[in-house]
Amino acid sequence: MNYDSINLTIDNKIAVLTINRPESLNALNAQVFTDLDSAFDFLKDEKSVNCIIITGSGEKAFVAGADIKEFSTYSSEKAKELSKRGHTVFQKIENMNKPVIAAINGFALGGGLELALSCHIRYASDNAKLGLPEVTLGLIPGYGGTQRLPKLVGKGLANEMIFSAKMITAEKAKSIGLVNDVFSLEELLAKTHELAEQIVKNSPLGIAKAIKAVNASEEENGMETEINSFGKLFSQEDFKEGVAAFLEKRKPVFS
Repeated sequence: MNYDSINLTIDNKIAVLTINRPESLNALNAQVFTDLDSAFDFLKDEKSVNCIIITGSGEKAFVAGADIKEFSTYSSEKAKELSKRGHTVFQKIENMNKPVIAAINGFALGGGLELALSCHIRYASDNAKLGLPEVTLGLIPGYGGTQRLPKLVGKGLANEMIFSAKMITAEKAKSIGLVNDVFSLEELLAKTHELAEQIVKNSPLGIAKAIKAVNASEEENGMETEINSFGKLFSQEDFKEGVAAFLEKRKPVFS
């Protein structure tokens, strides 16, 4: 399979999906979502694959966030469509019938962290920085972050990360349960492969049912609230100021 924004390799029942936009620190754009959607449709039924690893191209970023230039002029309705698109793709990953491991090799910010949150397991390199900086743009996380992060680390820590927009280190992320383990950048993919190799030794059907059972323990009734809130914020002055400040490389002045 050939994709415009990702690379996909398969070996020994393990698929490695690499988001390949190093010039923009692998930022999420419409093409990435299209390619992820297509790749996971393919991988779901591909009998030669029992486990999937997602990582980013290069040594700086897993996914450094969304491509802000692409959506800076969106209307509220267009923004809701964007949020729904992200939810659809990330829910497909979360509900995948095969384990998906995020190998976080650097920055995982905004939509990048939300992508990692949709994976079943997260390993990180020791240079990784994780955060949800959307409020600095006058927004909120729009791809499931307000729902998945509290379930993983607790409401208080999730609120702290979202409200402050601060980045945390990989070791801090490990200490709060946001990532499973931390390795050097040089070791990250090898260690992730070791885990994948252990997983593919086990029953694919058993694992598929385990994923379904674990996911069934989580409520998702906050997703519509997030989508609607995300969309409405695109009509607010804080969003316009936040994006303008970002593009002009200055600090925003919110109303």
